[in-house]
Amino acid sequence: MDGKEEFLKEFGDFYGYPNAPKSIDEIRSTEFKRLEDTVYLDHAGATLYSELQMEAIFKDLTTTVYGNPHSQSDSSSATSDIVREARRQVLDYCNASQKDYKCIFTSGATAALKLIGENFPWSCKSTFMYTMENHNSVLGLREYALNQGAAAFAVDINEAVDQGGASRSSLTSFKVIQHPVQIRNEAKVLEGELTGDAYNLFAFPSECNFSGMRFGLDLVNNVKQNAEKILEGSPYSKGHWMVLIDAAKGFAAQPPDLSLYPADFVVISFYKLFGYPTGLGALIIRNDAAKLLKKTYFSGGTVAASIADIDFVRRREAVEEQFEDGTISFLSIASIRHGFKIFNTLTTSAMCWHTMSLTKFLKRKLLALRHENGESVCTLYGNCPLKVSRHDCGSIVSFNLKRPDGSWFGHREVEKLASLYGIQLRTGCFCNPGACAKYLGLSHSDLLSNLEAGHVCWDDNDVINGKPTGAVRVSFGYMSTYEDAKKFIDFIRSSFISMPSEFEKRYLLRSKSIPCPTEGFEDRLSSSACHLKSITIYPIKSCAGFIVNSWPLSDTGLQYDREWLLKSLTGEILTQKKVPEMFLIKTFINLNQQILSVESPHCKRKLQIKLDSNSYLPGKEEFYLQSQRYEVQCYENEINQWFSDAVGQPCTLVRCCQSEYCFSLNKNRSMGMCRDVNSKVNFANEAQFLLISEESVSDLNNRLCSKTQKLSCGAPPNVNPMRFRPNLVISGGEPYAEDGWRNLRIGNTYFSSLGGCNRCQMINFYQQTGQVKKTNEPLATLASYRRIKGKILFGILLRYDPGNKARLDTNSWLKVGDEVHPNSE
Repeated sequence: MDGKEEFLKEFGDFYGYPNAPKSIDEIRSTEFKRLEDTVYLDHAGATLYSELQMEAIFKDLTTTVYGNPHSQSDSSSATSDIVREARRQVLDYCNASQKDYKCIFTSGATAALKLIGENFPWSCKSTFMYTMENHNSVLGLREYALNQGAAAFAVDINEAVDQGGASRSSLTSFKVIQHPVQIRNEAKVLEGELTGDAYNLFAFPSECNFSGMRFGLDLVNNVKQNAEKILEGSPYSKGHWMVLIDAAKGFAAQPPDLSLYPADFVVISFYKLFGYPTGLGALIIRNDAAKLLKKTYFSGGTVAASIADIDFVRRREAVEEQFEDGTISFLSIASIRHGFKIFNTLTTSAMCWHTMSLTKFLKRKLLALRHENGESVCTLYGNCPLKVSRHDCGSIVSFNLKRPDGSWFGHREVEKLASLYGIQLRTGCFCNPGACAKYLGLSHSDLLSNLEAGHVCWDDNDVINGKPTGAVRVSFGYMSTYEDAKKFIDFIRSSFISMPSEFEKRYLLRSKSIPCPTEGFEDRLSSSACHLKSITIYPIKSCAGFIVNSWPLSDTGLQYDREWLLKSLTGEILTQKKVPEMFLIKTFINLNQQILSVESPHCKRKLQIKLDSNSYLPGKEEFYLQSQRYEVQCYENEINQWFSDAVGQPCTLVRCCQSEYCFSLNKNRSMGMCRDVNSKVNFANEAQFLLISEESVSDLNNRLCSKTQKLSCGAPPNVNPMRFRPNLVISGGEPYAEDGWRNLRIGNTYFSSLGGCNRCQMINFYQQTGQVKKTNEPLATLASYRRIKGKILFGILLRYDPGNKARLDTNSWLKVGDEVHPNSE
């Protein structure tokens, strides 16, 4: 029995919409053709729109005239009718009576939350209670509460499970554990608040976007009716409790039934339901709750009348008209009926069962993975059981991976490798700091020390002090397939379950050894089997370089190497990763004429810049790159306009004239990164020189050829050494012999190796017929055998050896043909 047969034997009744007009395979082949080479597993971030859905929207918008609804014309009336019908569909989807609830359109769930926070009747007697598992957009409500003198605190809900539609009032189904109370400033009690009860707000997600855990909707009735008992008589439990459900994640497959669980506020975003439209959400609000909101601002569409030169305004009475400021996004609203049409065809129950089957399957497979020493590979987050049930957990699988020795693979490493395999997922904390800290076991001191260490959301600091700072999240959508889950499992097996390669063993051994002293360095140099094959200078960071037979050295490396860079008008440094057109900008420096020449296919004339230029603007500027301060000279508008035309966006050229850039790395950094150095560099990312071996490139090409033949996928790619943007290319010796070099001499110049160069997606860009293209090679192949501790290493970084007596002088040159004498001790 193959894998899919085994899967269908258990989940066949739930997977693939057996009772729908189309099977899952038909849905994928006809409505999601763009996913042929992509495994998309970030539906919690943004699900995908159907191609047929978009065709229906396009046909609708191109055959119907929709006017501004704030008018009385026929086109405006048509728009008003569509908007009215859209409100009804939203309310029907969560079984909310139009007598009790209204649907207010917003720009998204976050805007809906902001609307609540700004207008809620906070007072110094109010309490804002929220579950630890809440999105930052919900936590932001705390600011409004605390600023008005209200108390706020987080709670953990233990044993909270969805009751599957059966209403229960028992308080034994869950237990509330209260975190410390936060009170910012003692606010003055306003007149009229001494009498009467305060209004409190409790917020929770229908489904946690970190772990996928679904909260029992009994929380709505129990908090509204029994808050004092739940909070065990806490003084902050008194008053009128109102309940907010963040349904941005859980609304698609399991919308709350508001006839059974009458929450006061429910917020949603439509792109998380059916992919399109983006920038549109809704606040579903009880009528009696709407009456309590204290809105100050008024705008077009929200007033019945106003007088410009006196203090007079009369607001509209309809709830929607009071809170929808300005013209609503009526074309987007007209589009949502095509999304609901898909949902009504498939049914929410079938979508829930479908995603549940994939979620359970993936969790079981991940938990079963073992390293050769028997240690578990995967740690799952969330207490969802693995039995077949559609009520306990959503469509999310959140986890981290461990090495055989128990250390963690970084979540960013997983994400970067996944992208090479065409797998799209998400990593980090997913804007849910409470759930992240809870499941990863991060204390307040951990979080603060991580911040002090430079860690912020979306960066690459994925493991700090031996602890992960985030997780890997896979999330399924209604169009996800067994094949998506299977490809992901195969990726995890091939990339994270294996014995260390010879390369990794060698580097681990080297990292534990004692660094060689520089004394007697020359005596340990081996006889030469290598020579310098080529020298390349890259004057402008991320632009093309030029090859020379000989070149002078300076205290920053090769003279003029990466001495210039391009900045956007907002100060962002431009690189090929974001601006591939930079690859097409050719450079050359004539030392005799002291001229930098630049060419681009997007510019008619060649640009020539004198090295002792009088085209600088007066004065100098400072800016920071990689936490170091640079003093730079800027150029006049004519030069900046040339580069703006070349890259297709406004930018400026700057030249490094002075820096306080002391290049040093902590001695405890993992091997494969640079060791302690103190070197002066211009705008290079890591070191003064990058060295590549022709023999290593040849071995890589052989592996690419074998891989292509095995997969029968056309002609193998042939990678040129220049793909890696080296300064120095050597020829001779064994492949990867440079990995073990500690010191070397090229001609009469001495260098120390700083370790391997960590490669990124930039080496996947190549030029063909005057265009920049991108593939997943050679990085994908390098990742299969050159990966260590999250780094994919190829080539080595060099600096001048600071401890050797043969120091660099101003007359030193490197020449093609110079012998290379390495020391590997």
